[in-house]
Order: sequence, then C-alpha cells, then structure tokens
Amino acid sequence: MKKLLILFFTVGMFHTTFAQEEVVSDGPVISFKDKLYDFGVISRGDTVEHTFYFENIGTAPLKILSARGSCGCTVPKYSREEIAPGEKGEVFVRFNSAGKSGMQNKTVTLVTNATDRARKQVVLTLRGRVDVQSGDD
Repeated sequence: MKKLLILFFTVGMFHTTFAQEEVVSDGPVISFKDKLYDFGVISRGDTVEHTFYFENIGTAPLKILSARGSCGCTVPKYSREEIAPGEKGEVFVRFNSAGKSGMQNKTVTLVTNATDRARKQVVLTLRGRVDVQSGDD
C-alpha cells in the first residue's frame, strides 16, 4: 500500500510540473541559442562585434521593447518588428575596448513583452580580456 501511495504521489508531482510548464509557454517566449559570447583576448582599442540569435518559441508575437548596454562602450541593435511564433530574430552587439584593460564582462539587458515575469528580461553577455600594448598606458 505504501509503494502504491508513493507511486501516485510521484506521478502527481510530475503531472503538476508538466502542467505548469505548459502554462508558462503561453504567449510570447524568447529563446536564445547562446546568451554568452567569449571574445578571448583582444588589444586595447579593438572593437568586438557579435550577433546573438533567438527564436520565439511561444504562442503569440514577441517584441523586444528595449535593449540597454551596461556602459556606453557596449551598443546593441535588435529586431524592432514583432517576431511571430516559430520565427527568428537577432541582437547585434558592438563593444569598443578603447580605454579598457584587463577582464571585461559587458552585458546587454533586453526587456520583452513576454507574459512570464521570469522570461520578460534577458541578459546577454560579452566576456574577454583587453590587453594593453606597450605605449598605450
């Protein structure tokens, strides 16, 4: 009897978990292949450019409402039109390393029209090291 109760409890928990996932995917949902780009080692003054690709895996049109870099050296450009369910879009980011040195961790924060609060904001990251050439100090 105990084993049977445990089995019913376990099945019930799995069913509840999957039911919650289905509710979360209603409306627009943004999904990125990668949210981190490691640019390795560059020289001070170099510019890094990277495009992050995403898909709307939700059930309604997705819209990026805003994109903000963590500083003036990190500038995003993004798909401004609505992205239909199943369609793809992109966020292009440019990092200017002038005046920077050492490890860098720059972010772009996106705000979307996703109905799920946990997926409404997305953070993309550029990471790497900026080396100072002799005479650049």
